[in-house]
Amino acid sequence: MIGWLGGEVVHVVNAGTIIVDVQGVGYEVQIASTELVSTGQRLELFVHTAVRADAIVLYGFFSFDDREFFELLLNTPGVGPSTALAALRTMSANDLALVITAGDVKKVATIPGIGPKTASRIVLELKDKVRPTHYSTTAPVNHSSSIEEALKSLGYSTQEIRDGLRDTTLSSDEGEALRQALQLVRKS
Repeated sequence: MIGWLGGEVVHVVNAGTIIVDVQGVGYEVQIASTELVSTGQRLELFVHTAVRADAIVLYGFFSFDDREFFELLLNTPGVGPSTALAALRTMSANDLALVITAGDVKKVATIPGIGPKTASRIVLELKDKVRPTHYSTTAPVNHSSSIEEALKSLGYSTQEIRDGLRDTTLSSDEGEALRQALQLVRKS
């Protein structure tokens, strides 16, 4: 099973599919949103591998928590990978967890591919299993990979960088962004 990929985006196929070059091998990965992803960008994804009779499909997430939430959705009867990904395309994991813990079946039913019956099942099955504050909105760093590479060259791990830069917006000036990133990573 593939659990993680790190590489360069070589092509954005459509609104939910990218091809990532990992040392000369191109992996096609389904992701919740390609809005913040561009060709040439280096990124790292936590991956859920689905093996079917006719295909091996990779679903990528910018955080381990998002992948974990996706897999939690998959454990609900009637929810497959496409429906679980549609849920995360519609709402962030944190927003969806809030809706589920509030028991808002109508809001869950607004997700494409989820009707009232499946929405009720999702709320019933997951209400006591999700904690809204556990899931954070994470996205790939919007700056060039040079900031991440600079932090790595200073000895910070990918996870330390992710944790330090989670839910932050850095300056558009790369020098200032690097200073900000360094301060944030030191604090985490």
